[in-house]
Amino acid sequence: MADTGTWSVELVKQQLVFSAAHFITFGDEVCESLHGHNYGLRCTVQGRLNHQGYVVDFIALRDTLAGISGQLDHHVLLPATHPTISVREEGDEVIVRYQSKRWVFPTGDCRILPIANTTAELLAQFIGTEMVRISGELFGGVDRVSVGVDENNGQWGTWSFSPNA
Repeated sequence: MADTGTWSVELVKQQLVFSAAHFITFGDEVCESLHGHNYGLRCTVQGRLNHQGYVVDFIALRDTLAGISGQLDHHVLLPATHPTISVREEGDEVIVRYQSKRWVFPTGDCRILPIANTTAELLAQFIGTEMVRISGELFGGVDRVSVGVDENNGQWGTWSFSPNA
């Protein structure tokens, strides 16, 4: 019988969580108050079986995701490319402005991310991009990867991509 199927693995582990503060904007005039979540992560990898009979090494995938979530854990997540939120580092402080609002955070407490808004969807894209940047060799025979970020016990933002496209 010819190999015409694909396989997938899903990784959802209790240790793939991070706590972080953020705020997002809605439309042009609404900005949430600063608040936090206990985020959860999941990752689905779809592709063909390699010569050893698996799609992706679970342990390497878990460790990569844990490393990324550890970098986000207990930080304020800030968007670097938002069109109306200004994020500027000055010495040991990060100064954030949106219209008449102003926040000042210690630099070490912040993660300034290359995204336009700190939504679950864009966090999922950031995490997926980081996975490939850090451990691209993991995804050699992979057709599709989906990264999900849960921001509130069942509110998932998911990004799917082809790592070898």
